Parts: sequence; C-alpha cells; structure tokens
Amino acid sequence: MRNIIVIAGLLLAFTAMAGNAQSKQKQKKKYVKQVVSIERAVAEEKPKPVTIVNPALQLYGEWTIIEIQNKAVYTQERPYIYIDFNGKKFYGNNGCNAINGNFTLKGNAIAFNNIISTNQTCSSTTSELTVMRNFAEVRTFELSSLYNVEYMSLKNANGKVIMKLRRQNLDFLNGAWTVKEMAGQNVFDRNVKLVIDVQMKTVNCLTKCNIINGIVKIDPIKEFDVEFEDLKSTHHMCDDIRTETQMLICLEETVSCKKINNSEMALMNHRGTIVMVLKKHDLRAARNTAKK
Repeated sequence: MRNIIVIAGLLLAFTAMAGNAQSKQKQKKKYVKQVVSIERAVAEEKPKPVTIVNPALQLYGEWTIIEIQNKAVYTQERPYIYIDFNGKKFYGNNGCNAINGNFTLKGNAIAFNNIISTNQTCSSTTSELTVMRNFAEVRTFELSSLYNVEYMSLKNANGKVIMKLRRQNLDFLNGAWTVKEMAGQNVFDRNVKLVIDVQMKTVNCLTKCNIINGIVKIDPIKEFDVEFEDLKSTHHMCDDIRTETQMLICLEETVSCKKINNSEMALMNHRGTIVMVLKKHDLRAARNTAKK
C-alpha cells in the first residue's frame, strides 16, 4: 500500500512540474521597451560629456539641428549641417534653404564663416534668419552622448549654449545577425540570418530556401529610426515557407531598433513592441568551426 501511495505522489509531482513547464513556455519573454522620446529621457538623465580626442573623426558627418536658444526647432525642411574636413567646408540646410560655407577649428573653438544660401521663400515657425544668426555667433563646442545618441552643443562668446545638434550612431546595426526570435517565438534554425549595411543602405536575409534583399531607410529626425523597404524575395518553393513569410512581415513592421546588450539587438514596430530579436553572428567563430 505504501508503494502505491509513493508512486501516486510521484505521478502528481511530475504532472505539476509538466504543467508549470508548459505555462512558462506560453509566457512570452518581456524586454524593457524603447524610450519613445530621447528629449524626454534627457530631462531625467543628462547626456554624458565626451572627451575630444580626434575632432576630425568625432565632428565629421551630418548633424541635425534640434534646438536654438533652448527652444525646439520647427522648420519646413530638416535643418542640418554636414561637416567635411576636406577643405574645412560644411553644407546643409537652414530649414528652408540650402547653405554652405567654411569653418575654422582649434581645440574646442569653432567658427562658421563665409556662409551662403539659396533664396527660396519658406514659412516656418523657426525663422531661417534665426538659424543663420546663431551660426554666426558660434565660438566653441562640446560633445555629449546618451542612449547611443551623440549631441553637439554650440556656444557663443559668453559660453552660453545657443544651438544643439544631434547625430545618431546606428553603426551597431552593421554586420551579420542570426535571427533569435520573431513575433515572440524562438527561432531554432541558426541558418536564418540578416546582413545589414547602414552605409550602403542594404539588407540581405537568408532563409532555408530563399534570399530576401531590401533597402535600409533611416530618418535622422527620429530616434533610432530604421525601416526596411522594397523587400524582394527569390521564389524557390520549400517546406518551411512560414519562416520566410514571418520574416517579411516582421521586417515590414519595423520602424525602430535598440541594443539589448553588446551582442543582441531588437527591431520594434510603431507600438514599441519587439517583432524580432537579432544576435550578432561571429564570422570568425563560424570559420573556425567550419575548419574543424
């Protein structure tokens, strides 16, 4: 009788453990959602200062003007400057017209001069003349960063910040990625991969039987914005067409991204819900494994 009771108890215990395991499998893995607004986050946590080590490398490139005299910028066109150290020139847009000119740089001292613009007529809340006038007053700069976003503060002769610019660093998107999750479900096939090239603006996806190619679109006005467009797939028939279909859906829904950690990245839809989790693919490790 004792043996029967012990066996019955063990059966009940195993049944309870199996039930708990099934309930855990049904629970979707949760991640902390992306901060919707970097500006709102900055109000709670200030950007960290960045030491100027190599100005030519740290300032080079495109910067969007987001604030003038501590006020948000509202213009007809996106106001930005592109700093080019070849010839110490810069060009961009003042919110209405294309602009270009020269700049001088020594330490953290910077000045913009010989600025010219086109003569298109625009109506914007932030006047293009305001943009031009503040550029003429710039004397020094500082760099800072927060949530993988880089900021440049331009100051006048009195040390007051008169312009704030932002450059998003989405270089972490570059490279080969293994698809870890799609639509909240684990992807066990490690041969499902993506290769993203931000500079070339291309995405290439590999499934069991087809290749998907598309265009990477990044809007510098929005935080961590990334979209995949013009997605085209080869048309080979295969048994696991669902994986490819789900990948296309997830890529089409993607509007933003964020780093989960140093080796994983999340792609999210417009509601901030994660649609795909990617894990950095170590090409060196893959080659070494293949050799063995």
